[in-house]
Amino acid sequence: MDKIKLKGLSFYGYHGLFPEENRLGQRFIVDVTLYTSVQKAGTTDEMKHSIDYGSVYNIVKQTVEGEAKNLIEAVAETIAEQLFENFSAISACTVEVTKPHPPIDGQYDGVAVEIYRERVQ
Repeated sequence: MDKIKLKGLSFYGYHGLFPEENRLGQRFIVDVTLYTSVQKAGTTDEMKHSIDYGSVYNIVKQTVEGEAKNLIEAVAETIAEQLFENFSAISACTVEVTKPHPPIDGQYDGVAVEIYRERVQ
């Protein structure tokens, strides 16, 4: 299966369990992989046979910058649901949501949740 990837999408959101996370907010990084055939788009060179990356970006942006959620797991699930709802050509997707600066003592690059979802027929 072919893949379309959007990597390192960065947004400011208010997700988290702690009141200061909901009040102050923080940066979130999202990577999305869409499983779809790109053969027809590649052979015809016509956008109508592909998935509009800008629309995917906007869905992720609206989700991360939208309603606050307690868990990044819920953010990832919402992104996947919205992608399936808006793009019938997607057969599956991987969504990774990274929280670079969670309120955890210690040194690390961040925490992330990665989900893989297939379209329910």
